[in-house]
Amino acid sequence: MATPLTGAAQATSTYTLPSNIKTTAQAKTEAEKKILEGDGGGMGQTAFLTLFTTQLKSQNPLDPMNNEAFVSQLAQFSQLEATTKMADNVQNLVASMSNERMSAASGLIGKKVAIADGKAILTNAQPVDGVVALEKDVDSISIKIFASDGSLVRTGEIGPQKQGDFHFAWDGKDSSGVQMADGVYRISASVTNYGKSSTAKVSTMAPVRTVTTDATTGDMQVEFDDGSTQSMSQVKRVGQ
Repeated sequence: MATPLTGAAQATSTYTLPSNIKTTAQAKTEAEKKILEGDGGGMGQTAFLTLFTTQLKSQNPLDPMNNEAFVSQLAQFSQLEATTKMADNVQNLVASMSNERMSAASGLIGKKVAIADGKAILTNAQPVDGVVALEKDVDSISIKIFASDGSLVRTGEIGPQKQGDFHFAWDGKDSSGVQMADGVYRISASVTNYGKSSTAKVSTMAPVRTVTTDATTGDMQVEFDDGSTQSMSQVKRVGQ
């Protein structure tokens, strides 16, 4: 016969784990989270493989992972590995293309390329070659050369010209025949057709001193004697 309890009801005691001790489930969850997040917030190839093998070792022998889940995780691993290799190949391709672009662009050093908007760089008193783009036949062309302070240096008048590119050269002298100092000038052109005047686009040729790559954008640029630069994408004409 069981002995009956007498007096006050016996209290049931509970045991609380110290805060620095985790249950098996808590430790497993935190370990998986750490592997998944890693340093950069995403699962890498090594982390995936570590988690996958840990799951295989820790699975219940009486209730192992089913075939579908196993194949699914293998497929994810294969996809991750292929993506990683593809990213590496793309990076190598970009680096190779950048080297090829630099090698090709270096061939422009010492050659003259076109500068838009009529900017003229006078160097060592060498003539400045230029082109006026004529959208149609014109009766006359007026070419004006200005110094950096905006003062008019020289004016040239040319007769009727056909549609297309009109080539000219400035010898670096002013209207009085005095040689101008090296520096940056600006050349503008206006055309007249049936008594109506309009402006025309002017480009000049300047020698390339160096070729550089913009560290931020990766854009290839050519540098001229005055220190100014121009994107390779804006180079429309190359000459000797």
